[in-house]
Amino acid sequence: MTEMEWLKAVQRLREQRVPGVLVTLTSVRGHSPREAGAKMVVAADRTWASVGGGNLEAVAIERARAMLASGATTPESVECSLSDKAPYQHGVQCCGGEVELLLEPLPVVPSVAIFGMGHVGLELARILARHDIELHLVDSRADQLEPAQLRALDDAVAGVHVHRVPVLPELVVGELPAGTHVLVMTHDHAEDAALCDAAIRSSHLATIGLIGSSAKWTRFKAKLADEGHSPEAIARITTPIGLPDLPGKEPATIAVSVAAWLLQAFAREATPSTRTSATRPEVTQ
Repeated sequence: MTEMEWLKAVQRLREQRVPGVLVTLTSVRGHSPREAGAKMVVAADRTWASVGGGNLEAVAIERARAMLASGATTPESVECSLSDKAPYQHGVQCCGGEVELLLEPLPVVPSVAIFGMGHVGLELARILARHDIELHLVDSRADQLEPAQLRALDDAVAGVHVHRVPVLPELVVGELPAGTHVLVMTHDHAEDAALCDAAIRSSHLATIGLIGSSAKWTRFKAKLADEGHSPEAIARITTPIGLPDLPGKEPATIAVSVAAWLLQAFAREATPSTRTSATRPEVTQ
């Protein structure tokens, strides 16, 4: 076990949009199995690193999982006495000290995948990169994802993931985290159609947006219906995307409109009364 195991776990949970709790040993009085500053991460089905084992750690895990079950967003402090005369739940731990733990819920941030890094896609990525999200950029054209092309994202607040897929970019759809918002805006209508087909076959996605004209959508609806998709499945695709009352066809204007539309979706997700439950993937290494 490495000291940085907890940090890797935090990043893994964030990328996969799985909730967790960061547990920190904030103070030690007397003797304790670990020194102040020790950390561990708790998810619903596993843990990473350690704050000392025994009753102390079992209490921390139990409380952390209760916070996860209730959807808590506020940090909590827990005090534990490491004495054989203290009340215990999971075995005696008689180091003789007293410790305090800080339990901090790890936020599940929004996830967006932009398929197509053309003029609009790049402008949209620039805007979204300034927000605390996980941002997936996908294009079948290698030159659209070169470092020089994406230099404007060097100071991104978002976690940026670049997917270079010269063939079958629709395979990326199945690899995206649960609850990802997908935007289809590639250079190729055939590629767009394949992506729409893959997206509505995937139940783990949030919104699915398609850029294009009404004529394009009429053709796509007919094609998707011919491929066996139900009207309800096809209706999962939103087109046009963006704010309907914001006119303009310039790439920067379209990008602002789509970004605002997404921010509204993020706000709805953050409201408990409107939050939907997506099937979360198992946390992988």
